[in-house]
Amino acid sequence: MTQTSTKNPWFWVPSLYLTESVPYVIIITVSVIMYKSLGVSNADIGLYTSFLYLPWVIKPIWSPILELFGNKKKWFLSMQLILAFAFLGVGLTTGTSHFFIITLAFFWMGAFASATNDIASDGMYLIALKPDQQSFFVGMRSTFYRVGMITGQGLIVIIAGNLETHFGDPAKAWSWTMIIVAGLMLMLTLVNYFTTPNVIEERVARADQPSFGKVFSTFFTKKNIGLSLGFVLLYRLGESQLVKMASPFFLDERTEGGLGLSVTDVGFLYGTLGVISLLAGGILGGILISRDGLGKWMMPMVIAINVPNIGYVFLAWLQPESMVFAGGVVLIEQLGYGFGFAAYMVFLIYLAEGLFKTAHYALATGFMAMGMMLPGMLSGYMQQWLGYPGFFVWVVLATIPGFVMAYVVKYPREFGRKLES
Repeated sequence: MTQTSTKNPWFWVPSLYLTESVPYVIIITVSVIMYKSLGVSNADIGLYTSFLYLPWVIKPIWSPILELFGNKKKWFLSMQLILAFAFLGVGLTTGTSHFFIITLAFFWMGAFASATNDIASDGMYLIALKPDQQSFFVGMRSTFYRVGMITGQGLIVIIAGNLETHFGDPAKAWSWTMIIVAGLMLMLTLVNYFTTPNVIEERVARADQPSFGKVFSTFFTKKNIGLSLGFVLLYRLGESQLVKMASPFFLDERTEGGLGLSVTDVGFLYGTLGVISLLAGGILGGILISRDGLGKWMMPMVIAINVPNIGYVFLAWLQPESMVFAGGVVLIEQLGYGFGFAAYMVFLIYLAEGLFKTAHYALATGFMAMGMMLPGMLSGYMQQWLGYPGFFVWVVLATIPGFVMAYVVKYPREFGRKLES
């Protein structure tokens, strides 16, 4: 590979990963808040928004196409334009009589484009940076991915809440919010067009290209693969259900078991305070694993990601009037989630080790998305059946398989530890 233009990674790595994060968080998380504001039932929200994870689950199927045809820059710029169009479509159809079906169709379009954008953007990172640069910029890459989460879950939701207050009409407010998101995506696409480098990608001769069968078989024949995939699927079994019903719980009226907060309040709690806590926990987790290795921190991290869920049980039973209590629960839960998620991500890197590292990492993250999708699809039905107090007790019980898998899964205890120079 030779570069036809040299661009400073300090400019394009942040914008590229901000553009990965924003559409993901809008499609997977902000859609939940939007549909709740528009009167969709928790059962439908849990089922249909969780099903939007599917493109990230199955993206390894079409990832080789990006290696064989076109180049990474053309792929991610095309996908980002499609995302802008998809969000515009959501914005223009939110006030229609069949808004749920139509906006879901646009979110589906956006989900496939976003998953493909992730593949191409990650590919650009790998081919445009030297190995030492890849290691150096991994922190910035993660940081700006989190900035995208703050933008989506925080700023965008706060905008929607303020527009609801201004217009007195949730449909109109969310229509304008999604049009704003479309404009943001178009702006980010233009930034990426001018800042990302142009590269000539070397192609492996077709005769030497491994078959799909070999790529997949070498993944599924890894040592202890059954335990490893069990860990990937079950580590976040409780969290995968909590994340879908947390926002509806905050937004539902107190007579329905919720806390009766406004959309703006939820944007601040979960999207600003929560994401900052998530970022702090993730940074701390990465530092500790880099210092001591995965083995020392696996069990403390599985405790951190699961035990704070108990706070939601108390919130549901007590329904406190003060936002301070709710804010404290969100802060502790998101801090623990960020800390515990570090172990999960390092394990995925370990699972992708060996031949076909890029393809195997895509497979590993596909199973990661499946672990969020399937339980999340049932979360709304479980909440409606059990009520909020019973549902959050169920979430706590659902964390038990994660503890078991963290204890029995096999991996080198020193994995992730920074080598002494």
